[in-house]
Parts: sequence; C-alpha cells; structure tokens
Amino acid sequence: MPNIIAIPSENPGGLDAEVGNHFGHCDLYTLVVVDNGEIVDIQIVPNIAHEQGGCLAPVQLLAGKGISKLIAGGMGMRPLMGFNQAGIEVYFSDGAKTVGQAVNSMLAGQLQQFKIENSCGGCHGH
Repeated sequence: MPNIIAIPSENPGGLDAEVGNHFGHCDLYTLVVVDNGEIVDIQIVPNIAHEQGGCLAPVQLLAGKGISKLIAGGMGMRPLMGFNQAGIEVYFSDGAKTVGQAVNSMLAGQLQQFKIENSCGGCHGH
C-alpha cells in the first residue's frame, strides 16, 4: 500500500522545490506518493490561511489528504501533537534543501523522528 509523504514547500512545489522551513506558513505542501520505495506520484496542495483553525488547520488539511508521514524543519507543539493524534509520523528535514532530497533521505532511513521536546515554543512562525 502506498505511503503519502507531505513536505512543506515553496512555490511551485514538486521534487525540485525548496523545502519550506516554517511548517504552517509555507506556500504549499508537496505530497509525494511512495510505493515499494519508489516515487509514483506527486501532488501539490496549497496551504490554507492560519486563521482558519490556527495551528491545527494545516494538520486537518493534510490528515484529510491521507498522508502517513510529514517531513518538516520546525514545528510548534500544538501541530506536532495534532499529527501524533492523527497517527501521522513527523520527521526532521535535517537541512535538506529540496523536497526530493528530503524524501530520498527519508527513504534511506536517514531522518530522525520529530519529538515533542524538539518542537518550537507556541506555533508562531512554524
């Protein structure tokens, strides 16, 4: 069964797009569908206004798209807890510059899982 990995991204999205450093304030999300370790599809999902549900609005958006994993550079505790409650694993992007680099690092088992103690204070800016 395919996994859908979400990565906060800058315009225009896709594998060559720059990874967005701020989870909740990125331009969009690149969804990468992976089956048996192979990338089989790419989808672009525009981000939604933070005001429509605060820190948890992007969590609900992505959970509704069926993602199983998210790669992020930084995130506040509230969205991280929201992803955990939704059963979505969150990983550090570990300095990956592009979406493709982040996904390949994850597929190679090189990314650390994001823990609550690694979260930023509050959700402002992330």
